[in-house]
Amino acid sequence: MFRASLRTNVRANVRRNRVIAGTLAGLCVAGGALAATAAHSTPAHATSAVRPAADVPKAAPASLPYATPASGGLHAWIDEALTVMARHHIPGSYADIKRNIMRESSGNRDAINETDSNAAAGTPSKGLLQVIAPTFNAYHVAGTSKNPYDPVANIVAACNYAAHRYGSINNVHGPY
Repeated sequence: MFRASLRTNVRANVRRNRVIAGTLAGLCVAGGALAATAAHSTPAHATSAVRPAADVPKAAPASLPYATPASGGLHAWIDEALTVMARHHIPGSYADIKRNIMRESSGNRDAINETDSNAAAGTPSKGLLQVIAPTFNAYHVAGTSKNPYDPVANIVAACNYAAHRYGSINNVHGPY
């Protein structure tokens, strides 16, 4: 009985997340400002530098690291990240993390940039704060998922990197 309801919930989440991903794919980043494409555009027609990753599952069983308690949305992801950051003495504020997330991915945890110099070099920026794999791996914080698309792990690793490079994510006001 429990497995059947879990399967039903996973299917519903997959459908919901596909709709959300399609909507978010209609956003593009242009010169640091967000601009929405026409409402009738589909992701195939959208000219977006940041798009949902096709190979990343939109929903996963709770047993996988990708399905964290951070499935509650941007507010919950940032709050959970701030809790982890406090335990590891990583500076950052809610407002500055959110500001950087909105600039980098518009809040799309599955965002991937396939058009910048990192992508051309074979390491595209991924997740909420658009972290490349070498940076994510170098600044990953123990106790968080090793999946760069995991919202909390992505936020914490990016904030850890920003702390080492700029003193804090609060000091980051543009692409970093």
